[in-house]
Amino acid sequence: MGRQLQRDSILHITEINKRINRYRDLDSLLNHVLREARQLTAADAGSIYMIRNGCLSFEYVQNDSLAGPGHSPDFLYQHQTVEMDHRSIAGHVAITQRPLVLDDVYRLPPGVPYTFNPSFDQKTHYRTRSVLTVPLLNSRDRIMGIMQIINPRDRQKKDTVFKRDDEAIVTYFANLAAVAIEKALLTREIILRMIKMSELRDPEETAPHVNRVGAYSVEIYHRWAWEQHIDENQIQRTRDLLRIAAMLHDVGKIGISDSILKKRGKLTSAEFRRVQLHTVYGARLFTDVTSEWDEMAAQIALSHHERWDGTGYPGAIRDLSTPPRRLGPGLRGESIPIFGRIVALADVYDALMSQRSYKPCWKESDVLEHIENQRQGHFDPAVVDAFFAAYPVIQSIQKKYGNGNLSGG
Repeated sequence: MGRQLQRDSILHITEINKRINRYRDLDSLLNHVLREARQLTAADAGSIYMIRNGCLSFEYVQNDSLAGPGHSPDFLYQHQTVEMDHRSIAGHVAITQRPLVLDDVYRLPPGVPYTFNPSFDQKTHYRTRSVLTVPLLNSRDRIMGIMQIINPRDRQKKDTVFKRDDEAIVTYFANLAAVAIEKALLTREIILRMIKMSELRDPEETAPHVNRVGAYSVEIYHRWAWEQHIDENQIQRTRDLLRIAAMLHDVGKIGISDSILKKRGKLTSAEFRRVQLHTVYGARLFTDVTSEWDEMAAQIALSHHERWDGTGYPGAIRDLSTPPRRLGPGLRGESIPIFGRIVALADVYDALMSQRSYKPCWKESDVLEHIENQRQGHFDPAVVDAFFAAYPVIQSIQKKYGNGNLSGG
């Protein structure tokens, strides 16, 4: 790499690093890190694996050739793990902690211990060729995961192979990005611990549930925002804020008595009114607004039980510091914040699709019929449209987190 090119690349990566350090949410960060790494090398696709329970877990993927307009492709949320051994390319790099460049994964050099798994190519009819794989190391030089960049293209958009300069640039960038990823992992762990506190009070408020609601919400929002012609950069910034805020939609239940939350059987009217106050308690946690995220989290906590037709709760609350004696009337239509409208649908969908202590799960067809029937009733019609447009992705999320997976996705 020439000195001037090296100097320019380092300055460019330094600017990128400033941008990625603004992201709080792990999934949004991985999305941005992967996009920036691909742009550095003009790569068509890429993926990130993170270490979960001693294995490499497939966390994020991008593919320009397979991407559709306005929302994420459904393969984004596929759940796949790779053993930490030398049999796979990802496992080999994770163990050796050294970058690896391959010109064609279908024609590997003789004598190497690893093989290429073609299942993704077979499923999607994609053709993986040149692959650059780099380790992601934390501040203690321990492996957190690996990043793969796939199929670089030249200026004429034709397939080419990765060069030595590409390896140096991506490795340098990965070292910087790993610091931001480590911080995002810590943020995710703090959020999950807060949720575990809620889970101690309300057994239905589990980590898989909030992971699903957070993921559903960002995908519904992405499709809704695309239909509203919102700038893509703004969409990405909002996704970063929305996922974590949506995950904490019911955190106010920590303020509700165990005798009510854990009661078997139907609640009395007075008990239900107490449960409704969890919206106020949750919003109160975020009243010291220091960022857009605090504002969004407060909006969602307060408004995710409002209904489009005005029959929801808690309605207009003038003073969050003093719980009102009586809630309502509910907000109506677009007076409900858009993020509350989105999380309302995501929360109801997940509740109906899940078995709870007091009910079995519904049939998927009945859930979808109910959501359609509640257009202009419980739900914003435009949000319903966005939900159905993004439904293949919603299904993938449901499958990924259906068994209690705690990781991002």
